[in-house]
Amino acid sequence: MTTELALAPGDDFLPVPVPGDAPIPEELVDELDPDLLAVFVEEASDDLPKIGENLRGWAADPADARLPQTLMRLLHTVKGSARMAGAMRLGQKLHDIETRVETLAALPVAPAQLIEELVAEIDLAVALFDAVRQPAAPAAPAPADAARVSPSTAAPVAVAPAAAVPASQPLVRVRADLLDKLVNEAGEVSIARSRLDNELATLKTSLTDLTENVGRLRAQLREIEMQADSQIQTRTAQRKDAERDFDPLEFDRYTRLQELTRMMAESVSDVATVQGNALRSLEDAGQDLHRQGQVLRDLQQNLMRVRMVQFGSIADRLYRVVRQAAKETDKRVHLDIRGTTVEVDRGVLERMAGPIEHLLRNSIAHGIESVATRQAHGKPDTGEILVEVRQEGREIVLSFADDGGGLDLPRIRQRAISQGLIGEQAVLSDRELSDLIFVPGFSTASSVTELAGRGIGMDVVRAEVASLGGRIVTDTQAGRGTRFSVHLPLTLAVAQVVLVAAGRARFAVPSSSVEQVMQLKPQALATAYADRSLAWQGQAVPLFYLGSLVESADVTPMAQHYSPVVIVRSGHQRIALHADEITRNQEVVVKNVGPQVARVRGVTGATVLGNGEIVLIIDPVALAQAAAGEVFDRAVPPPTLAPVLPDTLTPVVMVVDDSVTVRKVTQRLLVREGYQVLLAKDGVDALRQLQEVTPDAMLLDIEMPRMDGFDLTRNLRADPRFASIPIIMITSRTADKHRNHAMGLGVNVFLGKPYQDSELLAHLAGFTGSPHRLAAGLSA
Repeated sequence: MTTELALAPGDDFLPVPVPGDAPIPEELVDELDPDLLAVFVEEASDDLPKIGENLRGWAADPADARLPQTLMRLLHTVKGSARMAGAMRLGQKLHDIETRVETLAALPVAPAQLIEELVAEIDLAVALFDAVRQPAAPAAPAPADAARVSPSTAAPVAVAPAAAVPASQPLVRVRADLLDKLVNEAGEVSIARSRLDNELATLKTSLTDLTENVGRLRAQLREIEMQADSQIQTRTAQRKDAERDFDPLEFDRYTRLQELTRMMAESVSDVATVQGNALRSLEDAGQDLHRQGQVLRDLQQNLMRVRMVQFGSIADRLYRVVRQAAKETDKRVHLDIRGTTVEVDRGVLERMAGPIEHLLRNSIAHGIESVATRQAHGKPDTGEILVEVRQEGREIVLSFADDGGGLDLPRIRQRAISQGLIGEQAVLSDRELSDLIFVPGFSTASSVTELAGRGIGMDVVRAEVASLGGRIVTDTQAGRGTRFSVHLPLTLAVAQVVLVAAGRARFAVPSSSVEQVMQLKPQALATAYADRSLAWQGQAVPLFYLGSLVESADVTPMAQHYSPVVIVRSGHQRIALHADEITRNQEVVVKNVGPQVARVRGVTGATVLGNGEIVLIIDPVALAQAAAGEVFDRAVPPPTLAPVLPDTLTPVVMVVDDSVTVRKVTQRLLVREGYQVLLAKDGVDALRQLQEVTPDAMLLDIEMPRMDGFDLTRNLRADPRFASIPIIMITSRTADKHRNHAMGLGVNVFLGKPYQDSELLAHLAGFTGSPHRLAAGLSA
């Protein structure tokens, strides 16, 4: 039956359905899917109480227009889930309630009596849900007002065999915000662990230096003992005749010297023992920290997996959308979904379900041609839509491709001109024309249908993707189809990254997108800049400077003898990224940067390093695309934004000394004056580093373990590669024989300790050329 409600004097009467109008068809039979039933029960247990609460709130305030909209959304969600799980009778019941809510929502003020009747209908729906949730239990008794419901409503629910219903393990429902908080706290623990790693590494370096110093002190002490024995034996021989009545051991001076050397030897042994114990404890702490890191990674991964669901969980929903849209448009469409086992964050998938459905409907309404048109173009009668899901680094890529006619770019341009979006003389690329479909209110449809023509949808898709920190890329070919690629970053996870630096700014690049790191000499780098591309594996890869991509106008490339360049890949595109510094691969915690920063193209997240520094995680390819103004072809490099390299290189000086203090003090002086400094603890270490870098000058000490300064100079002058390197020898041995021997081996300058800073800087300036701050240093 129906009830006619008068809206106002003179208005037409509006029929409003009341409970009992649409009984559940008797032919509907539940066919529960064992795999989806547990998921549906979990979801409906949360949503059905919300429906009842909103209905009661609507009854208390019938003028609130927001409540019926919320109700229809919840009813629609539970209805779709019920049908996917095979609870067809419950789905039909919820559909009827949704229809009545929609009708009542059209009224200025919904009658309270009809809202109360909807509350009773929800009670019946809950009874049906309980029967689905407990199929083995007898049917729940109908409420008192069941007389108004069709007898078929209270009929037993047909379910799958009892064996098919999964005996799932007990489930614990956890709020999403609490889970996110747990994941975030686990990330903070990981950051603290990273800080401990850095501190242990510093401590290990200090202990290694202590070990070397103890060894050197022991050797010096042994030399003192030998010198003391030699001098005492000489003195004993001289006094042998004059003091025959005294034994040599009875001389006070001899006895005291021996006591001091023995005490020093014992002290050195004690220090060595303490150092050995500390080193062993450090090794044990490092192993424990490594094991703790493994447990922490497992904990983080398991916490993340709690929120992860397979993309295939919405596959049935997408198939239904395609079947329904194809039926409404009288087209034949086949949907192929690949990558259904790829896991996606549940919150991301829930928010993207609507945009995904709209992209599919849009492909059918605008992309796939009618059967007659496809036949005329020699295409199969059935159109193909391919949905492909894959994970690329820290991104989930959703690809939607159809084999339709592609975007009608001329029509898009014409409609954009008619709407005043662009001028008639404007010159736009195909990509820029394709992006116009994301403008709010833009549509090329000639008529409005249920699927298309209102100019809404694609702008909502892009807004939703942007709010998740992702991006959408359109690629179309006339007569061959259109592809939408949606890139969604993972909101919070543990990632492997490579740190790159431009000036003082550091950024992180996901290791999964790094294909190779190269070290280029100045001439090779200058050639690459001249060509605006780098030859790599037979192809020209566009070259960009990191400082230009991040729009740091005051940052210029650092002149180095070997400049790091990293090949970065995203999808099918690659760029060569020139940076001032590139660090090794390391593990970091990815943080969500929020909706404001997420809208900045090329920024996929942020992380906190062990020292507390906040570093943005970037996609250099996306930054390059934004800088170039269009999606570039890797075979045709775009104009590079990198500035020209400086004409002169910053001089490199190698300091070779076994004293940690001398190395640090000298390094601080030279760095302050604009030099790049390499440190070596002895001759062997210096020769090892010389295999990779050739310095402009070298500062050497004489007395060093393994290989002293004389032997190192002899090796350098005998090697044609290093024979011309200027050598400044700085030592406390200033006797003429040492000076003459050093100059004979090929040392350019011989300085004694202590030396004047200005004198050293003057010699270096003569050998390497004055750096930018040298004049001020000399004037001081």
